[in-house]
Amino acid sequence: MEKFKRKVFYLGGFDPRGVRFYHQLYREQAARHAALTGDAIMVSGRQAGPAGAAVSALWRVENPAAGVETDYEYLRWEDLIGKVWIRNPLSLAWRAARAYAGHARHMDFRRMRRLRKGPVITILYPPILAVLIPLLLALVPALLLSLLLPFWVGALAGIVVSALLSGRILAKLVVPWLLRFMTYHGALAAEGPGEALDDRLDRFAARIAEQLDGDWDEVQIVTHSAGTILGMRLLRRLLALRGGSLPDHVVLLGLGQVVPVIGLRRDAAWYHDDLRALADRHFRYVDISSPPDGAAYYNVNPFRLVADRHAARVDMLSPRFHLFYRPENYHGGWSNKYEAHFDYLRVGDSLSPLDFISLTAGRRTVDDAVAAFRMIP
Repeated sequence: MEKFKRKVFYLGGFDPRGVRFYHQLYREQAARHAALTGDAIMVSGRQAGPAGAAVSALWRVENPAAGVETDYEYLRWEDLIGKVWIRNPLSLAWRAARAYAGHARHMDFRRMRRLRKGPVITILYPPILAVLIPLLLALVPALLLSLLLPFWVGALAGIVVSALLSGRILAKLVVPWLLRFMTYHGALAAEGPGEALDDRLDRFAARIAEQLDGDWDEVQIVTHSAGTILGMRLLRRLLALRGGSLPDHVVLLGLGQVVPVIGLRRDAAWYHDDLRALADRHFRYVDISSPPDGAAYYNVNPFRLVADRHAARVDMLSPRFHLFYRPENYHGGWSNKYEAHFDYLRVGDSLSPLDFISLTAGRRTVDDAVAAFRMIP
């Protein structure tokens, strides 16, 4: 069997856990894939990328039964995320309040609601719950105890109860993570990426550009979550380095796409320029976003946010996770919204042509995988 050689560049979201977490996740999912097929998939250890450990990390994936070798390159920006990751709860509350004031002024919520209602709820529920839950946890015991004890004793007990329980409940509902996400992207929309992030994107683009002429049967540029936002700016830079076009074997994948978070901010002119610059460029884009994923914009074409038409060949797909998970493992419902946003990187209880390991370590190209997926009733 002739060997199939694939190069994968992965650009992740706003997550400080970084390459160690995602390398381990890939190994676990490769093992899960192997358990379903009976064919071993070997995932090597990590090593620094050729442009330096700060820019990328590499690992090799071998699928001997399918005759596939994948050179997987994780594009790193978790160090930049760590610098803006707000740890102090009081600082987070203050900065999130300012960020949401900016979103209220500049976000086109009406259009966002027409596109998808779920992400609007995901954006708005964290600040509401961040106020209501601590308040209720303080008030209810305070009022009940004040029937038997002096009011100040009940109030003090209510404050203690709220302090002990609020953080856990809010964390369970992913409120702090979403507040950090929206605070960061409020600043990103208003102020732009800044010198450090733009420099990192330039280095990513240079690294990808130099690999496109390699001996690869397919090159995937995979973006996930907030990585789908930066992926547009990265693609614009890559196209500039390549004279405005990409080879036919290159495909941009958007998993759990969240481009409207910046694309629908009226003050994000820098990002609108990025999207407009892609409108007349020919490239392949496949968007895989799940309707139950409350953060993702399922079936929202990012290139239509600022332009009436585009030259890219685009497929918009739901991964239909419910077909590939047993009910007890399916991340449906509000309590599993956060985990659902990572199902794009997992393998279900049965194989899908679009699960992450099948896409990156399987024999099918992305186009073949999309065609196979569309055949599933």
